[in-house]
Amino acid sequence: MSSITLGGLLVGLLLVLILLGMRIAIALISVAFLGVWLLRDNFTLAMKLMSIATYNGVANYLFATIPLFVLMGQLVSVSNVGKDTFEVADALLRRVLGGLGIATVAANTVFAAVTGVSIASAAVFTKVAVPEMTHHGYRASFATGVVAGSSILGMLIPPSLLLIIYGVLAEVSIGKMFVAGLVPGVLLAGGFVVMIMLAARFRPDMVFDAERLREKRLSMAELPRLTSRQLLSKSLPILLLVVLVIGGLYSGFFTPTEAGGVGAFAALIVALLRRSLTGRKLWQVMKDTGSVSVGILILLVAANFYGQMLAVAGVPAAISDFVREIGLGPVGFLILHIALVLLMGMILDSSSILLIFVPISAPIALALGFDLIHFGILTVIAVEVGLLTPPFGIAIFTVHAALADRRVPLEAIFAGALPFVAIMLLLLVLLAAFPGLVVY
Repeated sequence: MSSITLGGLLVGLLLVLILLGMRIAIALISVAFLGVWLLRDNFTLAMKLMSIATYNGVANYLFATIPLFVLMGQLVSVSNVGKDTFEVADALLRRVLGGLGIATVAANTVFAAVTGVSIASAAVFTKVAVPEMTHHGYRASFATGVVAGSSILGMLIPPSLLLIIYGVLAEVSIGKMFVAGLVPGVLLAGGFVVMIMLAARFRPDMVFDAERLREKRLSMAELPRLTSRQLLSKSLPILLLVVLVIGGLYSGFFTPTEAGGVGAFAALIVALLRRSLTGRKLWQVMKDTGSVSVGILILLVAANFYGQMLAVAGVPAAISDFVREIGLGPVGFLILHIALVLLMGMILDSSSILLIFVPISAPIALALGFDLIHFGILTVIAVEVGLLTPPFGIAIFTVHAALADRRVPLEAIFAGALPFVAIMLLLLVLLAAFPGLVVY
């Protein structure tokens, strides 16, 4: 059996093990170890490569970025910054038709620029925005769809854990990935806003409960008004964090790791000043940060080992040669890659897709002349679509669990998120057609 055939069988085995429920990290390490052993018929070499992958993972300075940004996100969440951000956006946009929906997108956009975690955004804004929107006449399916749809901005607008994972796997600058994610993230948020305004204007039955349209208009007067001082006090913490982290990154004043450290320290100061960080909450924040960070770091170590196995088998080079031989070309390969990522998004989580596909696709994309930064942004957006599509749709399940309302079934939330999926696919086509929109 040739090494290429064996490599292909091992990739298939990996997918089978994951679908059977094996932990992705264990599956990656097991398949990679078995692959190196069989390909080189050398147990000692397999052990040596595994130890090298583990050491490189622990010793890599860039890996410190992950726990720092996770810690910052945890501290921001415990400080109720997300709730305040929504209240400020709501106060500024309440007179716009569909204003509460737009406020949710705006707040999620700002929140994403601090936390970088979609699931955290989905959980926070389900509790904050959905009750407010349904109270003022929005359909529950649309309200939950807005929260789920806009929550994915956390994986595109820097700092994003998916951008970090892609940068590590593709061996490209994480700082450049962060910079490249800004324009697509703003375009995506703008697309969501335009869609909500058009739907509220021309398809109000999709946005509002028909029986409560009139009540909705009257109830706007019931919304509490914030004074200028309240607006400033509620918006100042999040603005300072955004300026520190994003401003420092884009100006080149901070490296990604330094930005994570500064952001985590600033978030700690905010939490202490707000007196929202008790001893018990601090312990929980540290435990959650450790749990999330260790899980991601183990995945990256496993993916590094998996990538080494693929290189030993010659799988990326073989696929690249095959793409050239059949005349698929760069465009054909990109379409095939995006289609496979979208398909896998229906059955696998975001990190798993990147861990499986990037070690294979990134070398091929580079050989075909793609800019790996641009290719990474397209890949991350395609992966994000999977957060909103059945049957996996982890953002949908997060909203459903956080809402805990039997009157709003999963099917209704999936339906409410469909317009956001359409906007994401349109952006994907736009960025593929005009690579200049990805600036770094």
